[in-house]
Amino acid sequence: MENHFAYTSAQFDIITHVLTLGVGAQIAGLIYFVLTRKNSAPRYQLSSVLSAVVMVSAALILLNQQINWTSAFTWDGQMWQRSDSTFSNGYRYVNWSIDVPMLLTQLLIVLGITGAKFKKIWLGFTLGGLAMIYTGYVGQYYETTSIPNLLIWGGISSVFMVYICYLVGTTIFRTAHTLPGTTGGLMRNIFWLLIFSWTLYPIAYLVPWFMPTEWGMVLRQVLYTVADITSKVIYGVMLSRVADERSAHEGYLPALESLGWDTESTQIQEQQARHPELQKL
Repeated sequence: MENHFAYTSAQFDIITHVLTLGVGAQIAGLIYFVLTRKNSAPRYQLSSVLSAVVMVSAALILLNQQINWTSAFTWDGQMWQRSDSTFSNGYRYVNWSIDVPMLLTQLLIVLGITGAKFKKIWLGFTLGGLAMIYTGYVGQYYETTSIPNLLIWGGISSVFMVYICYLVGTTIFRTAHTLPGTTGGLMRNIFWLLIFSWTLYPIAYLVPWFMPTEWGMVLRQVLYTVADITSKVIYGVMLSRVADERSAHEGYLPALESLGWDTESTQIQEQQARHPELQKL
C-alpha cells in the first residue's frame, strides 16, 4: 500500500531514518554477539552464534528495504512521488522465515533443553513459526485489493502466533523455577518482551485496514522496525545474559570475569570442582 501515496519530506524522511536505525541496530547487535560469544560456557555459545546469524540476515533485509524505499519515490520539489520502482514489505517475511526458527531455537539452548524434548518443542516452534509467517505473507498481498481477505489470512496467521506464544510461555515457566540465581526472572522477562514485540507485527499488518493514509504507512514502518529491534537485538542480548549467568553459576571462568563475580567464593569453587573442564577453556 505504500506505493499508493505521495509523501511529504517529513513522512519520507521518518521512514528512511527508521529503516537506517534498524540496519544500525542489527549491525551493533552483530558486533556484540561476536565479541561476547566466549563469555558463556561452550554449551550455550550456539545461542550467540545464532544471534549473529539473525543480525546479518535482518541487516541485509532492512538495508534492502531502505534502498527499495529510496528508489521507489522521486522528489518533484514539493512531494515524494512514486517512481518506476515499487516498495514491498514482502522481503520482511522472507527474513522472518529465516530468523524466527533460529530465535526460538536459542531459547531452547539457553534453557538447557536437550534430547527428545528439544526435538519435540523445536518442531512445534519451527512448523508453527513458518505457518504464521507464510499465511501472513499471503495475506499482505490483499492489502490493496481485498481487506476481508487481508483480515482472514491475518486471523489465520494470528492463530499460529498465539500457539507459539503459548508454547514459549509453557516452556519458560515450567523451566524458570529450576534456573539458578536471577536467571529464572530474566527468562520470564524475555517471555513478556516476546509478547510485546510480536504483538507489534499484527498491528503493523493491519494498518492498511484501520489507517490507510500516508501517516499510516509511516506508522507501519516504525512498528515493523521497532518490533525487529526488540524481538531480535534486545531479545538476543537478554538471552546472552542468561547464558552468562548460568555459565557463572557453573563456575565458568570467562563468565565469572565478564560479570565481575567473586571467583574465590566457596559456592563458585564448589561448582568448579563439579565442572573442572570449564576452568581450562
